[in-house]
Amino acid sequence: MNRDKLGKLTIEELVEGFVAIALEQDKALRHGQHAKYNRLFDQMETIKQELQERTGDQRQALVALHSHPNALVRLKSAIATLALAPEAAQRTLQASANAMNTASSLCSGHDKRARQREL
Repeated sequence: MNRDKLGKLTIEELVEGFVAIALEQDKALRHGQHAKYNRLFDQMETIKQELQERTGDQRQALVALHSHPNALVRLKSAIATLALAPEAAQRTLQASANAMNTASSLCSGHDKRARQREL
């Protein structure tokens, strides 16, 4: 979407667009569609820039997404709001890191048990 069209959208519509892009990025990552992910990244950057240029730096509206059910939406919104709401963004980033570590540990334990059964 070009900047002229974004300029006519409300803050809520821009946030909805941010979420939609993050969800599409998540799907692209899961299907190995890296070129699509990159195109979506550029679109998200344009939305973030539009929010930032609005009076009062409206990226603040993305803080509400820190509790979104989708992990990538939470991660992207935390990164986008790190300068505006550092404590909230850092909590979200830490929670994401903790979840990734837990998932990695669970997978590692599962792999280890599977290897032991093979022996």
